[in-house]
Amino acid sequence: MEKVSLGENGPEVSPIIYSFWRALEDPDGVSFRTIQAKLHACLDLGITTFDHADIYGGYQVEELFGKALMESAVKREDIIISTKCGINNIDISRPEHRSRHYDSSPEHIIKSVERSLKNLRTDYIDILLLHHPDPLMDADETASALTRLVKKGIVKHVGVADFTVHQHQLLQSRLSIPIITNHLELSVLNVKSISDGTIDFIKQQYSRPLAWAPLAGGLLVDDNDESTFNIRSVLKRIAENYQINPEQLAIAWLLKLGALPIVGSNNMKRIKNAASAVTINLDKQDWHEIYFSSLNNISGKL
Repeated sequence: MEKVSLGENGPEVSPIIYSFWRALEDPDGVSFRTIQAKLHACLDLGITTFDHADIYGGYQVEELFGKALMESAVKREDIIISTKCGINNIDISRPEHRSRHYDSSPEHIIKSVERSLKNLRTDYIDILLLHHPDPLMDADETASALTRLVKKGIVKHVGVADFTVHQHQLLQSRLSIPIITNHLELSVLNVKSISDGTIDFIKQQYSRPLAWAPLAGGLLVDDNDESTFNIRSVLKRIAENYQINPEQLAIAWLLKLGALPIVGSNNMKRIKNAASAVTINLDKQDWHEIYFSSLNNISGKL
């Protein structure tokens, strides 16, 4: 799997990214060993970029991954680790959290990064994302904290998640370093970021969007979901022409757009489907037929 540049100044990432956000739902059990097995399986497929967040698995997954990485033969420089901070969930490990809230303050960002470095057992984070827009963000203070972390070398690149164009512009206006990506909900069933200009803006910055929930949380492969029947029918028909399955087609559709799908399934078959999609050369007319079927599906719900 050939790597691609996430932004004008890097880093080089695999076009398919694996997320450990569902690691604690693995039917094979929950331990650093199951995470280690998934890490090696992904690397065998050419997936070298891994998505994390401090909150994944009730604030447990980063630590499990760190142990898995430490006890493996994988070289740190051979993988890209992305993690996120800024969402504070109510959790037994965070008794100070009275309610779920967002925090983009320098104190929170720096403390979160220090915890992530310790849990991931690494000296640096390749990509640090602000996990959610914070209505109370002080852009100057947030930008100052991110810049300090990059200058120290403990964070290589910064990005955002689910930011609107204006939120993205606001933070970038206070930064001398680039925001290299926006981590968005994007799939055949969710094309809002295409129609509202978010994808265009990201590309204008010479970067690529990261697409979370690329199979719409499984709805695209759920034959019992009546609301997606029409679009699933289109995917099945077009997939047959390429001798692939609808899952592969849905991932190839995102890749054609220039987005990098983030796969979070614990099912190895689905991970392999996603990895194989990088070889699919999707015809422009087929891409648009899928896109229009998505728009029709959305309009039918209004």
